[in-house]
Amino acid sequence: MSLDANHIQKLCELARLAIAPEEAVELSAKLTDIVALVDQLQALDTGQVTPMAHPMDRSQPLRDDVVTESDEHERYQQNAATVEQGLYLVPKVIE
Repeated sequence: MSLDANHIQKLCELARLAIAPEEAVELSAKLTDIVALVDQLQALDTGQVTPMAHPMDRSQPLRDDVVTESDEHERYQQNAATVEQGLYLVPKVIE
């Protein structure tokens, strides 16, 4: 898939980015290369590949799960504008 200047301008508009028209040409070439690489990777058959969480075959050293700090939420909530039942109350921002 080739990305032209119109695609780049639309992407920049959606991302709220401002770029100069001459930058769109260079950006178009770079993004086209990235999309081509992703297309190439998607063409590979990975059905027999076992998923892994980490590239090293080592166990992760973990610390004991113990409480190391005292509960001071009441002291912290003294600075809050409004608190109810131990919870911070904030204005609704989504309708």
